[in-house]
Amino acid sequence: MRAAVRPVRNIITAFRHQTSSYSGAVIRRRSHLIGSNASSVYRLPGDAEIHRFLFPAIFVSKAFSTDTAAKVNISEVNRAGPLVEYERRIAAGELVDGDACQVGTLRELQRLYDEIVESADACRLDRYAVPEKTVRNQWFWSRLMPQSSYSPVKGLYLYGGVGTGKTMLMDLFFDQLPGNWRKKRIHFHDFMLNVHSRLQRHKGVADPLEVVAGEISDEAILLCLDEFMVTDVADALILNRLFRHLFSNGVILVATSNRAPDNLYEGGLQRDLFLPFIATLKERCVAHEIGSAVDYRKLTSAEQGFYFIGKDLSGILEQKFQQLIGEHVASPQVVEVVMGRTLQVPFGANGCAYFSFEELCDKPLGAADYFGLCKNFHTLALEGVPKFGLHNRTAAYRFVTLVDVMYENRSRLLCTAEGSPQELFENIVTVSDAQQMAPRTSSRSRRNDDSDLCVDNELGFAKDRTISRLTEMNSKEYLEQHAEERQLSQEVANADAVQA
Repeated sequence: MRAAVRPVRNIITAFRHQTSSYSGAVIRRRSHLIGSNASSVYRLPGDAEIHRFLFPAIFVSKAFSTDTAAKVNISEVNRAGPLVEYERRIAAGELVDGDACQVGTLRELQRLYDEIVESADACRLDRYAVPEKTVRNQWFWSRLMPQSSYSPVKGLYLYGGVGTGKTMLMDLFFDQLPGNWRKKRIHFHDFMLNVHSRLQRHKGVADPLEVVAGEISDEAILLCLDEFMVTDVADALILNRLFRHLFSNGVILVATSNRAPDNLYEGGLQRDLFLPFIATLKERCVAHEIGSAVDYRKLTSAEQGFYFIGKDLSGILEQKFQQLIGEHVASPQVVEVVMGRTLQVPFGANGCAYFSFEELCDKPLGAADYFGLCKNFHTLALEGVPKFGLHNRTAAYRFVTLVDVMYENRSRLLCTAEGSPQELFENIVTVSDAQQMAPRTSSRSRRNDDSDLCVDNELGFAKDRTISRLTEMNSKEYLEQHAEERQLSQEVANADAVQA
């Protein structure tokens, strides 16, 4: 029986990796359009009107669009790498021809792939070619005989608008790399949580960041970070020293971000201390912009979403929640997050948790708490998401982080909100946007009685990503993939029960 369970687990692992960017991974040429259904309206007694938030029902590959077809020269795919896989999927009818911006990005990834393969030995990528004793004692000997070992290959920093396929393209690159290489693909939020956890373990060491960097580089020479975004001052202050150590240890960084390197942590506290990191990043990575203006997440269908617009809709949300938990009884629970911390769950059952917005986003919680929540519950019901502005800017930041974590973990969201995703953030603007609206609105001292406009560069950029992800998370395709993964997980659980 153990032998039968293992293949199922392997299938789930592969499935999860595939679905991490499913909306841009596979689409048949014959199924661009799945009808259209802009919205539907639910009516309750008392003339209460509820708008179920839906989107145009169009499903197009996130990475490749037929509107701006771009061909790849066959001479570019006579070798292994992401371009080879791209051409194979085109030939098999699994992908439509890509737009020029994304094919250009694929060429950059192919260039990096070729350089890394050619310098694999010099980069010490093969985990089995590095003696265990050398790896284990690397940090110890580096303290006695300090030396730098920069990689002969520069990394790649991909940046561009939301939904343009950055994650899918990076995953396509990552999947083509040999399995015996020291490589790691992780979301930036998760990466920084891991760094802080390691720092806690090495308290008292003269330079804990050097130790942490040594551990990370022992595990992975090629580090792929998704959604590189710096908003926390604690992260900003350690990134320069951390990555100086990592690069000195030979680490090659591949990252995706919505922000150009020079715009990272813009307007943040003590940003002058962060600027050396930007210089280091630009020195060790080639920056490449994905210029596509299309957000392919918004082109999914959303005929089965659970995003309800209106006030006093707790009854509807509770009804949907009850349908999902079935015969199970919801009760208060306590889940462990990180470093011994716990999170109170008001109601939880059958992998589903129910919270009010205030309980999750008006309390001092962060990414670590949300990651812990998603590890214990695959579905979250969130009641009463408000419109955001100057008066609740901190809650808006937490909501953005919550959506990021849920999206990364492929979680399902049920929620009631005061408006559509676009309407929730219409009072959040960047300094540049505010200056175009009216000169005086760009002042950070704008008073609350001036229409509650919140001028915040980081939040202003992050809102586009959140709107895009909320759109995709309520799409038919996303929810179907979630259901399939849950079914596979249940099969594993049943097999384990039989084995026991």
